[in-house]
Amino acid sequence: MAEQAYEPRLKSEYRTRIRAVMKEQFGYTNEMQIPKLDKIVLNMGIGEAVADSKKVQAAVADLAKIAGQKPVTTKARLSIASFKLREGMTIGAKVTLRKDRMYEFLDRLITIALPRVKDFRGLKPTSFDGRGNYAMGLKEHIVFPEINYDQIDQMWGMDIVVATTAKTDEEARALLKEFQFPFVQS
Repeated sequence: MAEQAYEPRLKSEYRTRIRAVMKEQFGYTNEMQIPKLDKIVLNMGIGEAVADSKKVQAAVADLAKIAGQKPVTTKARLSIASFKLREGMTIGAKVTLRKDRMYEFLDRLITIALPRVKDFRGLKPTSFDGRGNYAMGLKEHIVFPEINYDQIDQMWGMDIVVATTAKTDEEARALLKEFQFPFVQS
């Protein structure tokens, strides 16, 4: 007898409930019209790392723990003397999550990390880009359970972009609401 493969909670939720809700709400005639999550991009800018390369390695290691996969370092394209920045210096790290890892990260973000943010009142429902993608920022990366608070030397901010296949912001907002995104009620 074949073993049942593990499926992330939000992925099965999408396949069983959210697709049906979206199809009814927007009147899609074809299954392929229903918007879905495409990818989640995590980006961490490490501007202070110009002086200390150990900080870059610490931030990259933390991002790898949060994402569950190895980040790519981003390098400066231009030299800026006033920032003591040279072309080719590492100034950040980013990770693109897809498929099961994306759903796992989204689950941890919504259920664990966002409720741990200090003075959290909800996400802005206006942070869509016009093409169905949602961007948000966190001031501290320590809200994720993978990060041990006692072992970090510095707190980093990070950007999180949730890319969907939705054509409009309205469709994307409805999709993310079904995924229990804690949007502020306006």
